[in-house]
Amino acid sequence: MSNVSVNSVETDRSKSTEQSRAQSERTVCPECSGRLRHDVSHGEHVCVECGLVVDADEIDHGPEWRSFDDEGDARTRVGAPITERRHDKGLSTTIGWEDRDAYGNDLSASKRTRLRRLRTWNERFTSKDARERNLKHAFGELERMASALGLPDPCRETAAVIYRRAVEEDLLPGRSIEAMATASLYAAARQHGTPRTFVAFDSVSRVDDQPVKRAYRYLSGELDLEIAPPDPEQYLRPFASDLGVTDETERLAREILEAAKAAELHIGKSPAGIAAAAIYAAGRLTNDRVTQETIDETTGVSKFTIRNRYQELLEAYGIYEETEHNR
Repeated sequence: MSNVSVNSVETDRSKSTEQSRAQSERTVCPECSGRLRHDVSHGEHVCVECGLVVDADEIDHGPEWRSFDDEGDARTRVGAPITERRHDKGLSTTIGWEDRDAYGNDLSASKRTRLRRLRTWNERFTSKDARERNLKHAFGELERMASALGLPDPCRETAAVIYRRAVEEDLLPGRSIEAMATASLYAAARQHGTPRTFVAFDSVSRVDDQPVKRAYRYLSGELDLEIAPPDPEQYLRPFASDLGVTDETERLAREILEAAKAAELHIGKSPAGIAAAAIYAAGRLTNDRVTQETIDETTGVSKFTIRNRYQELLEAYGIYEETEHNR
């Protein structure tokens, strides 16, 4: 047998001896030779006889989550969940913009320089080609506009999926990223029952409403998006909140909308205009001081539209009330 083989065997024996010695030290108390108990919740080895804590602050190598179903033990994921709102679906590392350590202390000049270099290289590695840079810029615009409009997270996820589909099917050449991103968010808001007017999107988008409307028609046609016509009641709650009307006015406006739908006055008309006119009509009945100019500036619905609609709504509401009373 060669010297190399003998040395390897002796090394293995010494390692096994050290491991068995360490194992015996973990199972026997060094003070009273009592039995040790492993406290998983606190990460400690404690003697059951004298209470001595032999090992403390043990590292937990298990998952960071708890699961209450039968398949929980098979899951071994770590990190943030996968999301469509990131160009890489959230699988890359994000370096914060603050030049502070974990304790909130300012970094030194050399560490700040090193951190800036790390941010630069991280930016290069996470945006390798034009497609990833396109998605990164578009999803940043989606988050900015959705936050300004108060749209929920599921709506943002759907908008990211729509835009990613447009990129995969090569629908972006010849069109601006901002217009396609705004159109994707508009379509997602319609699908989730939280629509916003084009005027509202025009106030947060970096492009005019005409390119956004063209991009929306193009997206809905090419991707076969199933988008139902919006209900005027979907605009009622956000309009009433922005205008600050009373609960009585909002309730009456909802009843006026029900009367208008029963008379089929909403067919072929703008749902946002019908909702704004219903709020104005309800305000006149409840003496809630809300003017046409205020509604125009707040909701983006023209005061001429309100003026042409609210009389029809009041007439329909009067007929609806009379019918309900006769029943």
